[in-house]
Amino acid sequence: MASADPLLLVLKLAQDAEEQAALLLKSAQLDCQKRQNQLNALNHYRLDYMKQMQSWQGQAISASNYHQFHRFIRQIDDAIAQQNRVVADGEVQKNYRQQHWLDKQKKRKAVELLLANKAKKRQAAELKYEQKLTDEFASQQFFRRKPS
Repeated sequence: MASADPLLLVLKLAQDAEEQAALLLKSAQLDCQKRQNQLNALNHYRLDYMKQMQSWQGQAISASNYHQFHRFIRQIDDAIAQQNRVVADGEVQKNYRQQHWLDKQKKRKAVELLLANKAKKRQAAELKYEQKLTDEFASQQFFRRKPS
């Protein structure tokens, strides 16, 4: 009985590595989406607050309230700027995970190609051997039937 091809173990390891990379990519994509949603929420909150302030136009607003409003808007803007950096970092991480997954996928496909080529060569050798046996059998039959 022939032992199992070591490339099958390499293929299994490559498949496992690709699967793990795919899970990490999915996690990075979800994290990136979460970060983007948080940024969208901050932008929406800022917009709502600005609309609220705009609705107060024409009304008497104390200098203290006006100052607090601008300070709060600056804080929201700072939070938005920070969240933009968080989103950018998430994109970098996602792109890294995607490249990592593509590399693992490429390795798996290379091992599959090696196995396919090996199988083709083995099949060609088997066909050649079967043809040789058939030819030998035919020539033996020919010589046995030949009248002496």
